[in-house]
Amino acid sequence: MNEKINQLINFALENKMIKKEDESYSVNLLLDLLKVDSFERCEVDDISIYDILDDMLEYACEKGLIDNDMTSKDLFDTRIMNCIMPRPSEVIETFSELYKVNSQMATDYYYNLSINSNYIRKSRTDKNIKFDFYYKYGDIQISINLSKPEKDPKEIAKAKLVKSSGYPKCLLCKENVGYAGHMNHPARQTHRIIPVNLNGAQYFMQYSPYVYYNEHCIVFNNEHVPMKIDEATFRNLFSFIKQFPHYMVGSNADLPIVGGSILTHDHYQGGRHHFPIEDAQTIKEVKIKDYDVKVEMIKWPLSTLRLTGNNSEEMVELSNYILNKWINYTDESLDIIAFTNGERHNTITPIARMKDDQYQIDLVLRNNRTSEEYPDGIFHPHKEHHHIKKENIGLIEVMGLAILPARLKNELADLKDCLLGVKNINEIDSLQKHIEWYEYLKTLSIDEKNVDEILRQETVKKFVGVLENAGVYKMNDEGIDGFTRFVDYLNK
Repeated sequence: MNEKINQLINFALENKMIKKEDESYSVNLLLDLLKVDSFERCEVDDISIYDILDDMLEYACEKGLIDNDMTSKDLFDTRIMNCIMPRPSEVIETFSELYKVNSQMATDYYYNLSINSNYIRKSRTDKNIKFDFYYKYGDIQISINLSKPEKDPKEIAKAKLVKSSGYPKCLLCKENVGYAGHMNHPARQTHRIIPVNLNGAQYFMQYSPYVYYNEHCIVFNNEHVPMKIDEATFRNLFSFIKQFPHYMVGSNADLPIVGGSILTHDHYQGGRHHFPIEDAQTIKEVKIKDYDVKVEMIKWPLSTLRLTGNNSEEMVELSNYILNKWINYTDESLDIIAFTNGERHNTITPIARMKDDQYQIDLVLRNNRTSEEYPDGIFHPHKEHHHIKKENIGLIEVMGLAILPARLKNELADLKDCLLGVKNINEIDSLQKHIEWYEYLKTLSIDEKNVDEILRQETVKKFVGVLENAGVYKMNDEGIDGFTRFVDYLNK
């Protein structure tokens, strides 16, 4: 452990996580944590942070300091990294000083710290399978998410024994900073948040530990209050991109089925990534009232109005006007009904960015109604696509990036073997949900040279089918006519 602690201290100094004056303090924290009683500074080889942590975890398991399971190791290696972390106030101070020079320098520092501290477990996120393919609307992006480790049965059993304290209230609350975690809640000692003022309201910025795309950040409310799309949302989104013009930012919808996984805590998601929706073609440009804003109906599987302009106040007003008109809009011929028994169904998924020094916001029209035929949601992934994706279509998917479950890695590999005649699909339980798709795939001219490419292409086509299910106006003549009727209604 003497060698490992030396290597970790060197890493922390090189990456400016601690200063020379902090060295003995960090060493002593590590000695206490690892139950080691002496230390000597010595020359050591540089090795990767992941190798250092793996060696320390192996030692901790051997010495009986922790159980040998994934969750226990994750909780412990976060405690290790906490010994070389700057205090939350130091991170905020450094960020603020860099921000005075340039907002990008500030976020670069903060993002790199999140990776160096292993808060973002890059050794895992790098294993995510990513590919894209042009189909119908643009270069659609696919990510098979392997960065969330699946718990084994022993860990699940342990997790059931943990009593919920209700603190922190959720995974987004500011009280997560420094939280030790347990079998049901990730350790957050390396978690640091940056205060951000959005139109006079207190929010905080953090990076997602699972980074579904480059510099994937979450901007969350100081208070544990529910998601709500309203005029304040649009003001907040524009306030954010004014402060961080190199980032996009959007919000999940505020209703079940069409919203994200966390509806209980008001938050937005942003980052530095080019999403397929940005390249969507224009169906037609339209004029709404007397607003001096360019408005386009865009060719995208989810019905979207794109607003572009120089005046953020006018953009907010028009966005809010469209939202309120949509909330009360019904077109029964296309299954769009605004309310049933007082329950609201219409909302919007908004996405804001700077485009050629102008403000731009995409307003994606959503409806969360269910029916006998579609009990999970009329505008939600339909059953024939559930073998690929059955979860809600949230902000990230809306923009054309599929976050698909880890199970697909092995399932696609097995499907490939079945298509090549190496395996029999009837003997593989996990592939039974893919049978219909497999029968279709067999009709394609597949051989060893093209099988991987075809499977990727067909996965993209499936995801596009999912997005088309979620679109309130389909991109056919009937759908575009309906979309046009709504735009006409905006001018009444």
